[in-house]
Amino acid sequence: MNNTPRKDTAPQGPGGPGRPGGRPGGPHGAMLMMEKPKDTRGTLKKLIAYIGKSKYVVLGLLAIMVITTLLSLAGPALQQKAIDAIMVFETGKSVDFATLRTMLTLMAIVYIASALLSYFQGIYSAKLSQSTVRTLRLDLFSKLEKLPIGFFDTHRHGDIMSRLSNDTENISMTISQSIGSLFSGIITIVGTLIIMLSYSPLMTLVSMITIPLTLLVTMKLSKFMRRFFKQQQTLLGELNSEVEESVNGFKTVIAFGREDKNVEEFSVVSRKLSKAGIKANIFGGVMGPLMNVIGNLGYLLVAAIGGYLAIKTAGTEGAITVGVIQAFLLYSKQFSRPINEIANQYAAIQTAIAGAERVFEILDADPEIDEGKFEINESNISGNLDFNNLVFSYVKGEPVLKGFDLKVKPGQKIAIVGKTGAGKTTVANLLTRFYELDSGEILLDGRNINDISKESLRKNIAIVLQDTVLFSDTIKNNIKYGNQSATDEEIYAAAKSANIASFIEHLPEGYDTVLSEGGGNLSQGQRQLLSIARAFIADPKILILDEATSSVDTRTEVHIQNAFATLLKGRTSLIIAHRLSTIKDADMIIVVDGGKVAECGSHEELIEKQGAYFNLYKSQYAGFAT
Repeated sequence: MNNTPRKDTAPQGPGGPGRPGGRPGGPHGAMLMMEKPKDTRGTLKKLIAYIGKSKYVVLGLLAIMVITTLLSLAGPALQQKAIDAIMVFETGKSVDFATLRTMLTLMAIVYIASALLSYFQGIYSAKLSQSTVRTLRLDLFSKLEKLPIGFFDTHRHGDIMSRLSNDTENISMTISQSIGSLFSGIITIVGTLIIMLSYSPLMTLVSMITIPLTLLVTMKLSKFMRRFFKQQQTLLGELNSEVEESVNGFKTVIAFGREDKNVEEFSVVSRKLSKAGIKANIFGGVMGPLMNVIGNLGYLLVAAIGGYLAIKTAGTEGAITVGVIQAFLLYSKQFSRPINEIANQYAAIQTAIAGAERVFEILDADPEIDEGKFEINESNISGNLDFNNLVFSYVKGEPVLKGFDLKVKPGQKIAIVGKTGAGKTTVANLLTRFYELDSGEILLDGRNINDISKESLRKNIAIVLQDTVLFSDTIKNNIKYGNQSATDEEIYAAAKSANIASFIEHLPEGYDTVLSEGGGNLSQGQRQLLSIARAFIADPKILILDEATSSVDTRTEVHIQNAFATLLKGRTSLIIAHRLSTIKDADMIIVVDGGKVAECGSHEELIEKQGAYFNLYKSQYAGFAT
């Protein structure tokens, strides 16, 4: 995944430069108003497809649930026979002990077997949820690695991480807790209905009177719940973004005295999340009790009608006995239980659907396009570059480059200078195909870079950025990131060339020292030297230096410039610089202004012209002559 920072006039997010994605009020402010799920049915279909990938676990779980449900359906029938084995008359009583013993023994077997099967059902449910979410999370992370840079420019990083962690975890919990209820519920409803009809069609009809009321209440409440659970998940992503930005930019926060303001902004989002959570839980919490009330109403109707029919049919053929009423009451309860369970879990199900929808929004996003088929390597490229009439816009209708032309010969050292926002870094981003041109073409050795596969193109271009990217790994592995097959000797040589070997060797763990997140336990200059060592070991044919020495002191800069003199030999290089002292010895200096090349020439030639470069140089060194 290419997470190279972008400068110039690229959109920086609604919060301004340096804050990925910005604060609420930009595109993500609108997102909070999106209350209804876009496609609940489509999301469920996709989620079921992921569950189906663990087909053997699903089949095992289904088999256990079928057996468990059949055993639970057998329980009331056995109770009915046990109760009817005891007959009470006005003159005395009669007990069929043989039948009673048999029924009690069978009931014990049924209940013990149900308990054991419930244990295995829990194991299979856990396996299903974890295997499903593992696949989903892996696919999501893999998709993130293949998305274009523009996707990360328009989505807050904290929100993306929330989808990868919180949303997938909600899906996992719901599959684990609810999938069994859904499966067994369907089997229970069908099986119970068949048995109830065999006992008494009339009493079955009575027990089903409350079903329309149950469906009506569920539909009305779910309409409100979907809205608030979607909003809750979106706000959770917003909250994560607030935390991530504050933690990553903590030094900047305290330097500008923004602690109280950040707490206030966090409090605003947290308050919104709390309100959405309260509303979601109110509607989610009321569903269960309402279903219980409706279920008990049906239970009462069955008991009353059953008692009436028992009296009415007493002494006749097919009379309804006390045992039949007891069995019917239990079956009636079993019939309504799955509906009540699903209602009680409806809040969790809605959260999972809302989370799944957010996950599938990323999975359905268009990946980075790469139509290039030609593979390049060190042996078949020389490094000749042609930038022909480049036109490019980060935001449609607001071009950054407006007919940029440049020709670079193999091994030539080209410096690109200009005012902030002129389009210098954009040229480098287009060469590496982080973004696609609006029009024009870039040729590498006469071949359009669009015809070259992005992977092989980027493998032959090394970038040293002003904003260094280091990982929570050893120093050795951070240097080796530029060439995974590098030997230890090559790593040591690269560190020495970058003038950081001495520092590394004096660390207690040396090259095995583990860096904190982003290399936070190193100075900015040391981080930059490590990134330079990474470029050394990559041994690229084309090198891009984007303010590569901006964070080091003048003395260290001299050492780096000497190292670069060796590194740049035989390589085509583009040096983007604000500090003009670093590019005096460039073969050619390009001044970018208004999205075009305003001037080009050597340092001496451009000073003599007294044009745009002369003005830049004079403004940077004003007062030094005196």
